[in-house]
Amino acid sequence: MAVANNDLEKVIIQSVMEELAKKGLLSQKGKDHMMSAAMMDMPFVPNPQSEEMVTFPPQEEMQIDNPFNADAVRAMKKLTPARIGIGRAGTRPKTMSLLRFLADHAVAQDAVFLDVSDEFLQRMNLMAVQSSAGSKDEFLQRPELGRRLSEEAARKIAEKCEKNVQVQILIVDGLSSSAIEANIPDLLPALMQGLKSSGIKVGAPFFIKNGRVWVQDHVASIVNCDVVISLIGERPGLGTAESLSAYMIYRPDENTVEADRTVISNIHKGGIPPAEAGAHLTDVIKQILSAKASGVKLNQQK
Repeated sequence: MAVANNDLEKVIIQSVMEELAKKGLLSQKGKDHMMSAAMMDMPFVPNPQSEEMVTFPPQEEMQIDNPFNADAVRAMKKLTPARIGIGRAGTRPKTMSLLRFLADHAVAQDAVFLDVSDEFLQRMNLMAVQSSAGSKDEFLQRPELGRRLSEEAARKIAEKCEKNVQVQILIVDGLSSSAIEANIPDLLPALMQGLKSSGIKVGAPFFIKNGRVWVQDHVASIVNCDVVISLIGERPGLGTAESLSAYMIYRPDENTVEADRTVISNIHKGGIPPAEAGAHLTDVIKQILSAKASGVKLNQQK
């Protein structure tokens, strides 16, 4: 490993230890232990294209020293993204395991706090409006604000969106901007093509910033559509921050409850592939239109 990468590793470890110390989770003795472990165990694989960039080894790589049954551990690691077979240093995780955990946690935080980029919205030709939550902090602290459109958004939708369509598609950031940018480029074209080829009239999709699931009810009341579907970022986890859900409902009103919504979740490259999800959602929407019901009411008709 190059000297530059050794130095970079020490900087990363130091920053991790400082973060843990701020949270009261690391003593001076713990710092000394981690630095000692870092000197003996080289957890990073350098990127040959750059002396500054480093990458983690593959998740499926065996990290247990002298395992009793290596084949069993490998078999389990193929079945789940859970953190198994990662080894330990005494009673503590190895440096690589700890840094990977903190890195995944940082990715999850970024998914929540970062906004969907303007460049992405322009590339996907999506009109953008906002919920009543004026900031990310307000969105997180006051969920009810994310369930209603701002007054400006309601006016914009009333002026620019087609009314009385069969299906209105919403792209909602929810709790993961990463899920939107990772999945919509493949999912949305597949869904639009499937609906239009089935002769279903679809309104132009648009984006809602700082939105939650129930914001679809407000939109439906403005455009008077039969079905509204929200493609919304799921709460990120340490396994992935790119999971998307699709919430569909038939003609919501003031009496609508959660049981009235049909949900398809776990849409991402490690779950339901986005293009495949687009085709599946087309079939579900056709069922909803035919039954004139969604959620539990739809299931009761099957």
